[in-house]
Amino acid sequence: MRVLAKTAYLLTTAALMSFGAVHMTSANEELMKMASDAKNWAMPTGDYANTRYSKLNQINKDNVKNLQVKWTMSTGVLRGHEGGPLVIGDVMYIHTPFPNIVYALDLNNEGKILWKYEPKQDPNVIAIMCCDTVNRGVAYGDGKIILNQADTTVVALDAKTGKVVWSVKNGETDGSKGESGTAAPMVVKDKVIIGVSGAEFGVRGWTAAYNLKDGSLAWKAYSTGPDAETLIDPEKTTHLGKPVGPDSGINTWEGEQWKTGGGTTWGWFAYDPKLNLVYYGTGNPSTWNPVQRPGDNRWSMTLMARDADTGVAKWLYQMTPHDEWDYDGVNENILVDGMEINGAKRDVLVHFDRNGFAYTMDRANGELLVAKKYDPTVNWATEVNMDPNSDQYGRPQVVAKYSTQQNGEDTNSTGICPAALGTKDQQPATYSPKTGLFYVPTNHVCMDYEPYKVSYTAGQPYVGATVAMYPTPNSHGGMGNFIAWDAAKGEIVWSKPEQFSVWSGALATEGDVVFYGTLEGYIKAVDTEGKELYKFKTPSGIIGNVNTFEHGGKQYIAVLSGVGGWAGIGLAGGLLGAEGAAAWQTAVAGEKAPTDEEKSISTAGLGAVGGYAALADYTTLGGQLTVFGLPD
Repeated sequence: MRVLAKTAYLLTTAALMSFGAVHMTSANEELMKMASDAKNWAMPTGDYANTRYSKLNQINKDNVKNLQVKWTMSTGVLRGHEGGPLVIGDVMYIHTPFPNIVYALDLNNEGKILWKYEPKQDPNVIAIMCCDTVNRGVAYGDGKIILNQADTTVVALDAKTGKVVWSVKNGETDGSKGESGTAAPMVVKDKVIIGVSGAEFGVRGWTAAYNLKDGSLAWKAYSTGPDAETLIDPEKTTHLGKPVGPDSGINTWEGEQWKTGGGTTWGWFAYDPKLNLVYYGTGNPSTWNPVQRPGDNRWSMTLMARDADTGVAKWLYQMTPHDEWDYDGVNENILVDGMEINGAKRDVLVHFDRNGFAYTMDRANGELLVAKKYDPTVNWATEVNMDPNSDQYGRPQVVAKYSTQQNGEDTNSTGICPAALGTKDQQPATYSPKTGLFYVPTNHVCMDYEPYKVSYTAGQPYVGATVAMYPTPNSHGGMGNFIAWDAAKGEIVWSKPEQFSVWSGALATEGDVVFYGTLEGYIKAVDTEGKELYKFKTPSGIIGNVNTFEHGGKQYIAVLSGVGGWAGIGLAGGLLGAEGAAAWQTAVAGEKAPTDEEKSISTAGLGAVGGYAALADYTTLGGQLTVFGLPD
């Protein structure tokens, strides 16, 4: 009773502290107005619902073949460029990987630099960034540009001048615990919502809300730990319709492992203004060795719906209990109103998880409506149990052969699909209300996974597994697909193979065109049936998100190119030269037995270097913004 009473007191106190904010402002009216104007791209994912859909239709399926480059800009940085530009009125804001430069560009003058902000950060943070020095974008709100720096400093810049308005530390900026910042912030009402990276260093994940006006902390919710710190009400917060009970973030961990339990929050946020709920996913538990952390390891690998004002969780859903494969659950949640499922219209959340299953859920209460594989080669589990009367309800049914925890021993499990980077990583999908379909960038990669015992030391890698990746066997031979998905039925409508994983964010438009980028560097346009209409090769691989905007009465398409991220870490991090790439590709083709050196290549970069070795034959490092438009 003492624990319950203390929890109730703290949750009530958090609610009272935010009472003034609730009545002082509604959902950020300025930002919502900007986002509703298709001329802008005012949020990292386009809108609060994460649809990445634009109502602009000047560029359409009939004329997109005529696109041409209008202007370009070098960012001056050579690592992986994730995320994409913001466009607000006559100004475009772009960002870079570490050192996290922000540029304000004048759209009236082909991208003339209005101001530049370059933070001074300790370069030692580079060593603790798991999968390249990426940053997924800046946010706008109340005349400020919000930047989440690699060293976990969150900075608000005056949108007109670039001057620092406020700056706060979201984590340990000296890297002593392995905490880093890669996620794009989201501005909701009068708050900035932000997460943290670093599960591969045993960081205990959290999401925090800072007051937009001055950067003061409004609330902070950990992924694991006691109710008072996870902001979970044991009687009202639900998991698949049932109260989670006291200290659910502790009692599925052995001892105090939850303190280094991962569950970091480096993905995308969504927001429903009607329900006042913020949605996001948590990442893998630490360590990657499942033998060392028995139990379900809640609430890693979990979708969370939290009250935007207080942070208190309304519902949770753990997709991959006791994760054995590093299937982080941080991918975007796309909100769609009135989707017809089994004859009833539901306001839903759609989530394409790393584990290869696509989930359609009632976003008000977390009811699981659909859970299906969006790549038929996924083999680690047969299905998600959908029987609410079963004790396995909502759980993936794991295939013993592809479990990485074999008889409680560290065994090399082979042929697991998908690989640790998932059927889709953080690169966001798009939804078209015209077709009712989701257009999804995917990976087509499998792995061998061998856990080993590892000890925790603050600030040191806490991985505990060796992973080797390769294209899915007996398939089209490529490492990616771009697919159309019916979330009501849980079915692939069409699939377009790609040579490498599709690691860019997609964009759908009212002009019946869907855009995406490839790791070789192509920006591609397809119609809503998957027919390729246009492609152009940019100077470097595209892992950024394609955006669109209108200026001067003309529609434009914009994308950052710069190979990197987890898939491109071999190039971005200088882990693999051309000779090493050729040697490894020969080895995996079975033409000769791999040497010890070639085996080490295959597992570098947490397994991605070997899998993507051939990428070095098609692109190289770069950092460039490219803006496309129709002929004048």
